[in-house]
Amino acid sequence: MAAPIVIFAYRRPQHLKRMLESLMICEGFADSPVIVYVDGPKSASEMSEISQVRQVLRELLGADAEYHFSEINRGLSQSIIEGVSAVIRRYGRAIVVEDDLLLAPNFLNYMNTALNFYQDEEKVFQISGYMFETQELDDQNAAMLLPLTVSWGWATWQRAWKCFDISATGWQHLLSNSALRRKFDIDGVYGYSTMLARQMMGKRDSWAVRWYWSAFQNDALTVFPPQTLVRNLGFDGSGSHGRGFFRNFDHDQAKLTQRNIVFPKAIQVNRANLFTVKNALRKANGGGFGSILDYLRWIVTKNLAKKLVK
Repeated sequence: MAAPIVIFAYRRPQHLKRMLESLMICEGFADSPVIVYVDGPKSASEMSEISQVRQVLRELLGADAEYHFSEINRGLSQSIIEGVSAVIRRYGRAIVVEDDLLLAPNFLNYMNTALNFYQDEEKVFQISGYMFETQELDDQNAAMLLPLTVSWGWATWQRAWKCFDISATGWQHLLSNSALRRKFDIDGVYGYSTMLARQMMGKRDSWAVRWYWSAFQNDALTVFPPQTLVRNLGFDGSGSHGRGFFRNFDHDQAKLTQRNIVFPKAIQVNRANLFTVKNALRKANGGGFGSILDYLRWIVTKNLAKKLVK
């Protein structure tokens, strides 16, 4: 049985149209239940774009999809947490995509195969369709397991999602335990600790960093393809993902990978692959300049957080 596809959209009709067109040509789409969540407007001025989003969905997906149109603005985190939870309660698993993604034709086949392959592996929490830009892995056809999660085209099971700790219990230990912080930050290459602390201080709205913390606390792993099956189209100013002064998580390649992917049976991290991915993550995060900025952000965030959690 194909896993249900859960689509989250807001107010970007053109991005959504491109995503749906790429999704609908994926092998296995016709066999997949499709469940859509569209958030409501923050103000009356957004209603026109949201109406266009609803129209695009109905025109492309028709009556076969299940629609949930919110009349109020819940925000991305609440929408995803509640939507994924509801779908997983019904189906036991879910494939999650947002409106700003572009998907390879073998995306669904990869996702469903991996969901079946690892369904009983307690240490595997997530399947990722995204992979960082790693030219060293261009000739590889084997998936890999890595100790981090992503939010661009992913899937999970009920057994893993039930471990999602919305309250991020124990996050305060990051403020005093430098070894824990370094490990959570993937050996210091990306400022996840700052993201989580700011989330728990009410300074940002991220379900994804809390999901990563939940996986991290359970020593869980994510399955990644050797080359990305997902591109993010939201780097045009319409979104807020992954772009900064030095930071860039976009992919240069025009085409997404289409090849048969082999799944390893051993539930362990390949250290060579992890080293390659850490270097790619460091580069995407701005290299040395990005590391300096991350450190400065952490010092400011830590000092503020310590005052708030006293």
